[in-house]
Amino acid sequence: MAKKGAKGGGTIRKKTVMRDGKEYTYWEARITTGRDPGTGKQVQRSFTGKTQREVREKLQAAAVAVNSGTYTDPSRLTVGQWLDTWTRDYLGNVKPTTANAYKSYIKNHIRPGLGAVRLEELHPHTVQHFINGLDGLAPSSVHVLYRVLHIAMEKAVELNYIPRNPAARCVLPKAERKEIHPPTDEQAAALICAAAGTRIEHLVTLALFTGFRLSELLGLTWDSVDFDMGTITIDKQLSADFRRGPLFTTPKSGKPRTVTPAASALQVLRKQKAKQAEQRLKAGPLWANPCGLVFTDGDGGPILQQSAEHEFSGIRDTIGLEGFRFHDLRHTFAVNSIRAGDDIKTIQGNLGHATAAFTLDIYGHVTEAMKQDSAARMETFIKDVMKL
Repeated sequence: MAKKGAKGGGTIRKKTVMRDGKEYTYWEARITTGRDPGTGKQVQRSFTGKTQREVREKLQAAAVAVNSGTYTDPSRLTVGQWLDTWTRDYLGNVKPTTANAYKSYIKNHIRPGLGAVRLEELHPHTVQHFINGLDGLAPSSVHVLYRVLHIAMEKAVELNYIPRNPAARCVLPKAERKEIHPPTDEQAAALICAAAGTRIEHLVTLALFTGFRLSELLGLTWDSVDFDMGTITIDKQLSADFRRGPLFTTPKSGKPRTVTPAASALQVLRKQKAKQAEQRLKAGPLWANPCGLVFTDGDGGPILQQSAEHEFSGIRDTIGLEGFRFHDLRHTFAVNSIRAGDDIKTIQGNLGHATAAFTLDIYGHVTEAMKQDSAARMETFIKDVMKL
């Protein structure tokens, strides 16, 4: 065995303790893993076991790791304590809404289930058992929760708190994507009519004509609309937490995009510009829209996303479209684009998806249905030809 006190060196001793009047024997091994850079004192790690052979194997494995430079000193932190540190110090590069969502999953699910476990004692099967016990959550929510835990544990690995990610390679419940059923052309027309005269009439129509997200529409500013070129640039979105933080955040994809919408979409914006001018006259000195938002409340301020969604719910209920969400206007645009013959790459760019594969994953059933319709039309053609 290596010299005592040298890096990678260690000792094994037999120890005896008294508990409840009884004598218990165990074995302890200690290994020097290095020196404290501040004090110069030896840093040692101990292992215990019921047999000498057990601790010797632990000691030898640790010695190999120390001498090869791969040894990681186990953390004394609990999972809950590490998550507190991670959320406090390592979420500075994510959006406030995303950070809040992460914290919510940790508070409501991860901490109650795993918070008391020592970080060094969190094993893959422990995480898998925890994931399996999340029966009350939808599969999609389980996937997000798992992602939060995985990212947090990966950072602990990077900081050498633990040697490997215990959340890696978990088996997750299958998240089935709901099939999209856009409204008929008649229902879409009825929706536009029902929204006429409301505060969000042009907001609804523009969403239907462009597929922009609600947050992107609420964060749209007039300097991003080029009537001469016929383009709209989406380079920001309204923050869901703008009352306590910044007014804007970057788009969901993290990248700006410039789209060339149908002429009718630009006409909707011209109507909104005229309507806003009337609102400004009516509000008088109370009007305040320093950022030039396209869609505002009566005094020029930004519209809360929850408020717009609530108002939309009332509009859609009047025409019997219960359950149809504002976000489904985006799906409606995408499906109609496919039906109009737009290629997937163009649709991806208009919607701001990261990849065309992601777009296909969402709307693949639509293209599949179009292929079936095409096959049916071809079959009719063949039968007509064969009759000749």
